[in-house]
Amino acid sequence: MNKRIYGPAIVSFVFFACSEPAPGTATEVGPEMIVTETYTPLADTLNAKRAAFEERATDEKKRIYAEGIASVENSGILGTAKQVGDTAVFFTLPNAWGAPVELKHLLANGPVVLTWYRGGWCPYCNLTLARLQEDLPKFKAAGGTLIALTPERPDSSLTTAEKNDLEFEILSDAGNGVARQYGVVFKLTDEVAKSYQESFGLHEFNGDASNELPLAATYVIGTDGVITYAFLHADYRERAEPRDILEALARTK
Repeated sequence: MNKRIYGPAIVSFVFFACSEPAPGTATEVGPEMIVTETYTPLADTLNAKRAAFEERATDEKKRIYAEGIASVENSGILGTAKQVGDTAVFFTLPNAWGAPVELKHLLANGPVVLTWYRGGWCPYCNLTLARLQEDLPKFKAAGGTLIALTPERPDSSLTTAEKNDLEFEILSDAGNGVARQYGVVFKLTDEVAKSYQESFGLHEFNGDASNELPLAATYVIGTDGVITYAFLHADYRERAEPRDILEALARTK
């Protein structure tokens, strides 16, 4: 099964009026002013990309990728990866410029949002990174630090960071060493690996021929090193919603 694991949920709500205000408007109720904000799900953007792929891709390519996703789901990785309540693995990895970044040091300043992306060659990853950049001020306002890990070599991750104008750290996890410790690494099927290598040269991006990639997983880690939110999914086209990340940060110390 695919998993979305969020940890304890906030379930208290206060209703001030029976009528629902139009999105993005303010409604006055007695002395109170309620301001509602329109939220555009990241899933809308990703699904549009997915629909475009379904329209133009050959049946053969659709079959290969669908079987690749099924292979990930059937591997059991969603149950063995780090979960809510587990202790995070501390690590030090180089950023896009080669400077070391230490998770323990970042946690001293507040919760950390740790997310993986497969590579700058992945359109779903680029769309997600762009959206995370857009919402970066909100993550910071909530006290969180956002970092992204990728198996790409530093020069490849630098290209991705520059292309997407990213202002958060992109860390190079060569050989998926840290991803392996979090339990989010899987091996591509032979057909998917062949397609990736022939299409854009996966081995050159990652600097190895392992044909391994991380899940597009996202964790929120508290200052005590405990995971309070985990998004795990077999389908790389599914990603953590920024709104869910923000809610997790709100309840994480």
